[in-house]
Amino acid sequence: MPLLLLDLDNTLLDRAGSFRTWAERFLDSIGAPPGDIDWLLSIDADGLTDRWDVADAIRDRYQLRIPSIDLVEELHDGVVEFTRLDPLVACALRIADDAGWMPVVVTNGTVRLQDTKIRRTGLDRYIADWVISEEAGVSKPNPRIFALAAQRARMPLRGAWVIGDGPEADIGGATAVGLPSIWLHRGRPWTDARFAPTATVDTVIAAIATIMGA
Repeated sequence: MPLLLLDLDNTLLDRAGSFRTWAERFLDSIGAPPGDIDWLLSIDADGLTDRWDVADAIRDRYQLRIPSIDLVEELHDGVVEFTRLDPLVACALRIADDAGWMPVVVTNGTVRLQDTKIRRTGLDRYIADWVISEEAGVSKPNPRIFALAAQRARMPLRGAWVIGDGPEADIGGATAVGLPSIWLHRGRPWTDARFAPTATVDTVIAAIATIMGA
């Protein structure tokens, strides 16, 4: 039973969509111009910017008296509130499991946020286990986090595939540990000359289908 090592945000769950929904509602609530959504999305940088830095940027731009800690809480809770598991993704995971694959999530982030999203969306019912970088003490692309995922699943890394949207974290990590990978391009071209994915597709459903057909 080989492993499917899957990224969480913008792979299994639409983090970009949930953040945008929260951001549009938040900006409307403080009376910001609708066009400011582009500014906030650029500051967020697909979730790569530290939440405290995003909170401080919002406070400074709109001269808000809200404490930064409250804005950080809003950023965390808002994304969770609007995060949903696509039923088609759940179906693809079930099919993979029935075919003998073991889905395990490997994600960077905080335990509080990532664990909550996994459980609240019901994703936990479709995966064998998950590893979160904060708890693991190591982040993608470090090969050790993939080895830890295999150890937790009590499965060998040999034969595993990595699926994710992060060029460095997911594909670079897969390359470092010697595993084949599938990159979810999300409309982006591949630009890294140091390594490349085994295959490129647009959705995790297509990625799972590609692996099962390989």
